[in-house]
Amino acid sequence: MDRFSTWLDTMLDEKGIDLDRVHEIEGPSGANFIPLACVVEAIKGAGAGEQSAIKHQLVRIDFRNGSVEHFLLHLAKAIAI
Repeated sequence: MDRFSTWLDTMLDEKGIDLDRVHEIEGPSGANFIPLACVVEAIKGAGAGEQSAIKHQLVRIDFRNGSVEHFLLHLAKAIAI
């Protein structure tokens, strides 16, 4: 496992994010039911530049006591069909 994946898994575990939780996300075809685990896998499969930007944003959100899960749901919109 690469460093980013390890870091992301650790952060999500520390935040108590339930990766099995399924959210309804509107996509171009209508409602999509996406588990957070799918969003995390998409993030892990992204390029290094995207991963860096996502890590930077997650660190900012965490520093400000924001909702990491809310950001993941925002990213889920990108994979909704």
